[in-house]
Amino acid sequence: MQFLHSTDLENQTNVTEFILIGFRNLQELQPLLFLLFLFIYMVTLAGNILIVMLVIADKHLHTPMYFFLGNFSCLETCYSSTILPKTLVNLLTGNRSIPFHLCFVQHYFFASLGATECYLLSVMSYDRYLAICRPLHYASRMNGKFCVLLVGGSFLSGFLAISVTIILVSRLTFCGPNEINHFFCDVFPLIELSCSDTHLLRILIFLVSSVFTIPPFLLTLISYGCIITAILKISSTSGQQKAFSTCSSHLIVVTIFYGTITMVYIFPTTDTLKDLNKVFSVFYAVLTPMINPLVYSLRNKEVKKALRRQVCQLFANA
Repeated sequence: MQFLHSTDLENQTNVTEFILIGFRNLQELQPLLFLLFLFIYMVTLAGNILIVMLVIADKHLHTPMYFFLGNFSCLETCYSSTILPKTLVNLLTGNRSIPFHLCFVQHYFFASLGATECYLLSVMSYDRYLAICRPLHYASRMNGKFCVLLVGGSFLSGFLAISVTIILVSRLTFCGPNEINHFFCDVFPLIELSCSDTHLLRILIFLVSSVFTIPPFLLTLISYGCIITAILKISSTSGQQKAFSTCSSHLIVVTIFYGTITMVYIFPTTDTLKDLNKVFSVFYAVLTPMINPLVYSLRNKEVKKALRRQVCQLFANA
């Protein structure tokens, strides 16, 4: 992160802080938005931290699938924590300023964790593909070392992808104005404030984003396509319904996440879409971290059993 504190960056700009406009045009709704975002953040933290603790504490969940789910929940906790605390402070106090360097730090970690989520979603879909479509090969392929490599590779790829773009963005010149038309430091609203020519940078960001997000997205779609094909071959109607119920909920989350990201980062940005992009950003940045524990874990029978075991053990030791 040394590039964020370089003297070159400081010499290239007259801006010392940015102002996050956020939802300033909804002044009368600020208290309601604060309570709504606070509720979402509390539920997000509670749900994801609960999953992490269960996966660590219950030996019955020490399997590849729950190892991935535990890491996914840990990721979601960090992901939402990069923007929601600052958003809550802004809504509560009305002070929307963020120091120049902290804005870049926020964007770096938020975008890196978002890219990592793309990879983890594909890893989790591949894990389910092996379990359902290649059950005889599952135990040999999904060994402990391979699982660690998949998770580590997901985080490494996510952070490396954004390191490329953040270095380029940090070299821009910012002369003013300093108002970011968003509720967090996102890349396109940020570079709109630059005095530099950003045409080539926008193309590079689009290419980097495509290279690092399209492959895991395609892998996720292919995995679920194979899973659905395998489900259709199940003779039992109840078995089909159960499997479809699980897969459909997973696909809904994946669709919301990738769909809103596509609207924000790939479609052309117009004046009409700028306010809509804030709404789309709420979906992938705020809502999906809250609903993911419910969709992927808390609806799972094994997780429910593990929760009951831990609660019973807690009361027994009390």
